[in-house]
Amino acid sequence: MKTEWMLKQDPPDEGDYRSIARELGVSPVTVRCMCNRGITSVEAMRKYLTASLSDLYDPFVMKGMREAVELLISYRNSGAASPDDTSTDAQTHDGGRPVVAIASDYDCDGICSAMILKLGLERIGFETEIFTPDRVAEGYGMNRRIVDDAHASGAGIIITCDNGIAAVDAVTYAKESGLQVIVTDHHEPQEVLPPADVIVDPKQEGETYPFIGLCGAGVAYKLIGALFEMLSHGDGNKSAIGGTETDDIAYESVDLPPHAECDYLEYAAIATVADVMELVDENRILVRQGLLQLENTKHVGLRALLKALRLEDRKLKASDVGFRIGPTLNASGRIASVKEAFALLQCEDEAEADERAGRLAALNAERQEMTDRATEQAVDMIENRFPGIDDGDCDDILVLYVPGVHESIVGLVAGKIKERFNHPVIAFTDAAPEDDGEERIKGSGRSIRGYHMFNGLINCKDLTVAFGGHELAAGLTIPKENLEELTKRVNDDSEFTEKDFILKINIDVATPISYVTEGLIDELEGMAPFGVANPRPLFAEKDLMVKNVRYLGNEGQHLKLTVSDGKGCSLDAMNFSGAGRFDEYIESAYGSGELDRIRRGESGIRLALAYRPEINVWNDRRSIQLMVEDYR
Repeated sequence: MKTEWMLKQDPPDEGDYRSIARELGVSPVTVRCMCNRGITSVEAMRKYLTASLSDLYDPFVMKGMREAVELLISYRNSGAASPDDTSTDAQTHDGGRPVVAIASDYDCDGICSAMILKLGLERIGFETEIFTPDRVAEGYGMNRRIVDDAHASGAGIIITCDNGIAAVDAVTYAKESGLQVIVTDHHEPQEVLPPADVIVDPKQEGETYPFIGLCGAGVAYKLIGALFEMLSHGDGNKSAIGGTETDDIAYESVDLPPHAECDYLEYAAIATVADVMELVDENRILVRQGLLQLENTKHVGLRALLKALRLEDRKLKASDVGFRIGPTLNASGRIASVKEAFALLQCEDEAEADERAGRLAALNAERQEMTDRATEQAVDMIENRFPGIDDGDCDDILVLYVPGVHESIVGLVAGKIKERFNHPVIAFTDAAPEDDGEERIKGSGRSIRGYHMFNGLINCKDLTVAFGGHELAAGLTIPKENLEELTKRVNDDSEFTEKDFILKINIDVATPISYVTEGLIDELEGMAPFGVANPRPLFAEKDLMVKNVRYLGNEGQHLKLTVSDGKGCSLDAMNFSGAGRFDEYIESAYGSGELDRIRRGESGIRLALAYRPEINVWNDRRSIQLMVEDYR
């Protein structure tokens, strides 16, 4: 993959780097990094560095939020199963509490969304049951079977989470069955909206909420927060909530502490990272504060999960969620049953929770092996199909059919292929057989910046059986015979140029390695959590002398260089899983003899490194090391 280094130099709105740094009490480097992330005013920087829950927006500003809350409170008061049945008592379980069905998705965002709703609703007197589709047999989204099961459970209301905006048929069926429906989702609305009683989706037309980038759990968290706020005030006819008077609804207040929804903040944080949302604005606040809370979580299942993953008693980072916690929760819905994850998260016995968490961790290890094998198969297929792909000789959007892959991991394969070649990818595998005999394949897409995958595929909707998604990801099912036409259409409509596929390495500051101190690294951590749209700061220095190289790992796949600036500063520089590429690069640029000399510590070659500084702790000793992003 070709790379292009770009030194970012976005200026501040007011003053210069040094004067702003003095005002904020940070280094000019940190100010420069914030500017490069679009945070260019002093006030915005101060808010960014001190982001707290008080900076979250009023949930009642979100379209449909007030109506959703009032519908739940009315149901709680009267127990009416539907607008046509206001004379009956609440549909309840034996405990006498009104029942709400939660129609969730089977991925980490859906799991966490459902837990937020379940815990929040049960806290104020509802009985809840969670219903999810079978990933293989039924696919994504609420369906008629879920509606039937919800009705049989005694529920009068179905709340969707992380799905529902495209469930026109299922919502219509639910309404015909006498159920009320609240859709909470964050996916892109399609041409026809479901006939729900209320839709809460920050991407719907006419939205006024200041931030539309929430994940499904973020929307669920805002709903529970709004519900708690209204219930804590008492008589709704007299209390101004969210800036306006509530209408035609009275109720007794519930004894809730201020911001009681914060008890579920960990779930919103996990889902936001796991669903690869941009860590800006509200998302960054939810993750920043949620990770702090997760470190000392009161939830037994989450504590057991941290223990099983060896993450307990340590400072948690977004990467811990992205690479370990999220995938482990996801694994149950991929290769077993999502009920495994829900059973863990609802567990209140520590011994049982430890056992369940161990099983989930084992499932994730199995899932990882399956993904690695399938990815290797997919890479071979692409390189055979496009021998010149590393030089840009291939389709703009890579569409491939990989037979025999478990359909639950095809999205993971698409993501890894996207990272390998820096192209949008849509990967398909075999779908479950249909009664009509039509051969279908199920696919998952992952995109790069500059290609809105949902918009690109909407023009091919006539080729699909099922379809949904957003800017950077999509899921779809098509008749197998339509694969060639789909491939042709998405590529014919592409407006990419060759430069779009060169991976941009965005350097924040050209920083000598001698400038890096533990104090600077600690200060940069104040910019965390890091992730999409808020990457960890990246620095670069040229003309660094390579003093030696060591190969680490079971197969020698990791690279450890020792580099020097020639002025007395030498540091270790790590590049994980990059040993093979480094050897090829040095041999092509300098010859195999020079590579041998580097290994013996006798070389004098110089490289420019793009690096991220970090503190390495080994045997209670702290040292600065560089994590190498790229070199030339």
